[in-house]
Amino acid sequence: MKGKRRLTGLIIGLTFSAGCGGGVTSAGSPGSSETPGPSSTRSPAAPRVSPPPRTGLPRPGEVARIPVPANGVPVISSIPTKRKVVFLTIDDGWEQDPGFLRQVRDQRIPITVFAMRDAVEANGSPDAASGGGRYVGAGGWDYFRELRDAGAPIEGHTLTHPNLRALGYERQKAEICGMSTLIRREVGRRPALLRPPFGNYNADTTRAAATCGIKAIMMWTATVQPEGKIAYQVPDKRLRPGDILLLHFRPNLARDFRVLVKKIKRRGFEIGDLGAYLKAAGVPVS
Repeated sequence: MKGKRRLTGLIIGLTFSAGCGGGVTSAGSPGSSETPGPSSTRSPAAPRVSPPPRTGLPRPGEVARIPVPANGVPVISSIPTKRKVVFLTIDDGWEQDPGFLRQVRDQRIPITVFAMRDAVEANGSPDAASGGGRYVGAGGWDYFRELRDAGAPIEGHTLTHPNLRALGYERQKAEICGMSTLIRREVGRRPALLRPPFGNYNADTTRAAATCGIKAIMMWTATVQPEGKIAYQVPDKRLRPGDILLLHFRPNLARDFRVLVKKIKRRGFEIGDLGAYLKAAGVPVS
C-alpha cells in the first residue's frame, strides 16, 4: 500500500511539473533549462495574432497616380489626395514604449514604422532625434514584432543611420539591403519602403534602393516634436490633405502620440493607411 501511494505521488508530481513547464523536456522545448539560440526561436514570418481590421483606407478613385520611374524608385513626401487625411510614420527604435504599442493596437491607428538596426538593438548612442533617452524595453525585436501583429508594417531606415549622400553606391547598397535582409529575418516581411536618414539621398540612393527591392523612398511634410507639437515645412503652418508626418521613438511617446492624434482629429483630419494609399497611387508596395 505504501509503495502504491509513493507511485501515485510520483505520477501526480510528474503531471504537475509538465503542466507548469518543468519536468523532463527536450533541449529547446518549453521548460528546458537551455536557452534556445536565435535559429531555434519561432519563425517571425507568421504573426502571433491576427492583425486588427484595417482602417484609414482610400475611397475608389480618391488618389491620383504617382509616377514610378523606369529605373530607380519614386521619392514621395505626400500622397496626392484631396481628402483630409494624413499619414503617421515613426523612425529609429531607441525607445520602446509599451503605452504607444497599446494605443496603436487597441485604437487601430494605422502607422508605418521605419526601423534602424542600431536603434532597435540599442547599439551605440542615440542621435539627437531620439530625445536623448533609451526606454527600458530597448534592445530587441520583440517590440517590433508586436507592432507588426498590431498591423504596422516595418520598413527600412538603414543599419547604422549614416548620411547616405556621403557614401558611395556600394556602401549605400550595403546599408539598405542589409537592413532589408535583417527585417525579413526578424519580422517575416521584406521592406518595400525606405526612409533615408536625415532625409538625405542622391541618385545612388534611388538606384541602390531599387536593387534592394525597395519600391519608394519616403520623405515627409512635417515633423512631430515633444508634447505632440507639429513642426511644419510649409509657409502656412497647417496640415494639408496627404501630409506625411514624421515621429521618432523618443521618451514619453505614448503621451505625445495621444496629444497628436487628438490634435489631428480636432482639425478635421483622418489618419490614413500609408501602404493602402500608395497602392491606390500605383506604387507596387506589398
